[in-house]
Amino acid sequence: MQNSNYLDNVFYPYDFSFKIGTIHNDFIAKDATGITKAFVKQKLFKFKEHVEVFSDETRSEILFDIRANKWLDFNTTYSFTNASGENVGRLARKGWRSIWKASYELYDERDQQDLVINEKNAWVKVMDAVLSEIPVLGIFTGYLFNPSYTVKRPDGTLVATFTKQPSFFGRKFKLTQDAAFEAGEEQRIQLGLMMMALLERRRG
Repeated sequence: MQNSNYLDNVFYPYDFSFKIGTIHNDFIAKDATGITKAFVKQKLFKFKEHVEVFSDETRSEILFDIRANKWLDFNTTYSFTNASGENVGRLARKGWRSIWKASYELYDERDQQDLVINEKNAWVKVMDAVLSEIPVLGIFTGYLFNPSYTVKRPDGTLVATFTKQPSFFGRKFKLTQDAAFEAGEEQRIQLGLMMMALLERRRG
């Protein structure tokens, strides 16, 4: 039986580790106990982005699908469906605002906005972009400049923090919990950040 609640009850901090030396945009999500909670795989050569979330690297059990509603648009929405095809929420990228400072909104299965993801410091993005173009210095950007993102409710309550970890090779992110989750939040936060990590993957 496929378990759509597999992303609930995670032990934090929670790590996303991208695979190294592959053309695929794949990564593994492991919680603080070292247990693999998800294997995330982005399908290549698609006009609209399509991401599959499996229970582990065997890809024998699919948990969720994430699909874009548009092709290469700053206002794209990414819908989440579980293994039964049921809608469980969506991530919306906040248009041109995200060029300067990454900004996303999370909506629940009733299409009600319940969370906001914002980059803490836009200058990290600027310095990363500038130095990555300089020979030799460019290889250090992944170690020196690491963006951090807050996940908050509309009332300003900080629920979680998502931070890129220093690394010369590969990409690693850490998710920490800052407040008790309300119903459905934990799942949506993970799915939203999984998609966001792929969208922001070119930065360092």
